[in-house]
Amino acid sequence: MAKQQKTNAMRILEQKKLPHTVNYYECSEFTDAVQIAQMLGQDPERTFKTLMCTGRSGAHYAFVIQGTAEMDLRKAAAAAGEKSVQLLPVKEIQAVTGYIRGGCTSIGMKKDYPVFLDEAAMQYEEIIVSGGRLGTQIFLSPETLLAATNGTAADLQATKNE
Repeated sequence: MAKQQKTNAMRILEQKKLPHTVNYYECSEFTDAVQIAQMLGQDPERTFKTLMCTGRSGAHYAFVIQGTAEMDLRKAAAAAGEKSVQLLPVKEIQAVTGYIRGGCTSIGMKKDYPVFLDEAAMQYEEIIVSGGRLGTQIFLSPETLLAATNGTAADLQATKNE
């Protein structure tokens, strides 16, 4: 495999001397976090996706939740101190974050948007997030992700119907 370029996320983690490891895999188009975890033999519960939202105020927020979960927009709004939030349209992701769909990570976006990590992450020693481009993952502790993004842990998941 050819030498891989570092992403903004990797550079920031290295500059801040935050512990992490990087994994590269073959991927040429968007695939969701659960499918990637299954393809690579990883625990889908430890794989987290980044969802970008816009609040009623017009501000942008990054929400990092388990790939297997759905986000509760009311909980996300409450965490962000907004009356409501809505998912950012896919066509706007790159313009707002600098990352493409499937390669979006809360670390190293174009701007320092507020980041909220679902509290479910805190039960794991290590979680997996996108590395900032398709075919790249970063393994790090939830605490490291919060330190890298100046993020906050919050309850973000929709309640599953039993």
